[in-house]
Amino acid sequence: MRGNRSEGRLWRWRRNPLRRRTDVVEAWSMLVLWTVVLVGGTLAGLMTAHAAVQASARERAERHAVAAVVLADVPRATTDVGNAYRMMTEVRWAAPDGTSRTGRTLVKRGTESGATITVWQNDRGALTPQPTGATEGAVEAAFSAAVPHWPSPAPLWASALSPGGVSTRGASPGGPRSGS
Repeated sequence: MRGNRSEGRLWRWRRNPLRRRTDVVEAWSMLVLWTVVLVGGTLAGLMTAHAAVQASARERAERHAVAAVVLADVPRATTDVGNAYRMMTEVRWAAPDGTSRTGRTLVKRGTESGATITVWQNDRGALTPQPTGATEGAVEAAFSAAVPHWPSPAPLWASALSPGGVSTRGASPGGPRSGS
């Protein structure tokens, strides 16, 4: 009773007196659908990777490292949990136009007043996060291209798990408002 497996998979394509027109339409439709999915998914992945690489390069071009002076002592850490090894504190740095700027940034705990640290600024002199490095950007681009971005079912789960089965997105902190 064993048949050839390839015949079982391709039964829609072979000549058969019992084959219906709908079987042929279904087979061609599936072939076209899978071709579009594979080609479209590949193109979408390549476009995503290219956009991520461009964004990373733009970050590196727009952000510049500059020396900043810590204005106040940063207390030592009392725990090693989470982000406890850094703390927001005031720093002073020179903007691209030469003016002195003051702002807050994360500084390693235990840093003394007057210490020099490196901060990142944009072309207007505002503090920014450190730009993504070239290698880090390439890895990020590869992952963003490889991972499918399917619509998330999270909003459905949220509405099913919220009180009364109603989504609380946008509701006031006291709960949903009653219509008056």
